[in-house]
Amino acid sequence: MWSKPLPNGDPFELLTTRRGCYLIHDSARGEFFSSSDTVVPTFRSWLRMKPIIDQIKAAELDAFQLLNHSMGGAIVYPGDRRPGTLTNNGARGMTSQIADRLDLTVEAIRRHYFGETSPLSATLNNYADFFDLFENFCGYIYHFPLRDLLGNDGQSVNFFLPFDEFGVTSALPRDVDEYRKYRDNASEFLRARNIRIGSWARNNLG
Repeated sequence: MWSKPLPNGDPFELLTTRRGCYLIHDSARGEFFSSSDTVVPTFRSWLRMKPIIDQIKAAELDAFQLLNHSMGGAIVYPGDRRPGTLTNNGARGMTSQIADRLDLTVEAIRRHYFGETSPLSATLNNYADFFDLFENFCGYIYHFPLRDLLGNDGQSVNFFLPFDEFGVTSALPRDVDEYRKYRDNASEFLRARNIRIGSWARNNLG
């Protein structure tokens, strides 16, 4: 799914053949280690979310979790631990202003490409060579089919909850109604992305 030509036409093959590595790309463009991540958290196991999660029926949570574990809920990020920062996976989960949310992560990545700052700037800068492979924000969005997260202009992010420029101390939903709004918007994105991925797979993977 992720092994496809880069925007300039160079191949980007992710292999599992090196012992001790999850996915690796090694070419003239460099050596890159990648790890997989589930990108739309349900927050079902987050201790801080327990008072809200406990008010929601298990069937609702199960349906969201099942969708979350479809292909539309997966992506790869740089997986090697570099001095100075957490990995992408670690930083997005440990940064309260991101709270592991994909919409906020993609906004941080958008800002990285446009030379703007975000709570993930230090980590994204530490892995700038990886993001440089895709040349620009559109190249990144195309490679990891994320177009369904963007607005009609193809540049701005459609957030799962109202966005306040990373001003809040925590990006977690604050009550049951807000959690359900987050879930519904995230689920709409996941369904759309699954369709987009399925179409790509039929056309490219036989």
